[in-house]
Amino acid sequence: MKLSPQQLPGLKAVLQLGAALPLLWLPWALATGRFSADPVPELLQYLGDWALRLLLLTLCVSPLAKGLKAGWLIRVRRLLGLWCFAYACLHLLVWLVLDLQLAWGQIGAEIIERGFITLGMAAWLVLLLLAVTSTQGWQRRLGRRWQQLHNGIYLAALLVPVHFWWAVKSGWLEPAIYLGLSLALLWWRRDKFARWWRGAYRRGAL
Repeated sequence: MKLSPQQLPGLKAVLQLGAALPLLWLPWALATGRFSADPVPELLQYLGDWALRLLLLTLCVSPLAKGLKAGWLIRVRRLLGLWCFAYACLHLLVWLVLDLQLAWGQIGAEIIERGFITLGMAAWLVLLLLAVTSTQGWQRRLGRRWQQLHNGIYLAALLVPVHFWWAVKSGWLEPAIYLGLSLALLWWRRDKFARWWRGAYRRGAL
């Protein structure tokens, strides 16, 4: 399969549309009764699933770019990462507003006392930091530290599938598939991941 840099704008347009379609489907699904009478748990899972899928797709970019010898593909990684963060924010918003109705005392207690929610919040904070610093301006400001910071996606790639596995009340197959895919993508980067982990540990970040 031969890809050229001239295909980048078209590829970005396809990816933007593909990432937006699950959101565009939601109003129709809600209006036509595709969700149950209590749609909040289903909305939470739906948005969380798409955040995880886009996270894994973001991690697929580097292996694809290397395998296809198309280094320019790296330029779609930020787009996918920002869509992943958008779905993660919507997932969090549904939990805060529709599930717990902004009961901040209960929210704080849930984050502290329920392990899967603690992991989910930690993953969201990692994604927030990556999204805020994803611009070229931040890349210039941080210099070599920018790549070290953005290797934090490896931590998110561990936290999010485990958060999903821990959160589901029945059925382990789907979470197991996502966790397996995440571990496979991290194994492909095992040397880089190990260097990042050791560096983060020495800096006291872990």
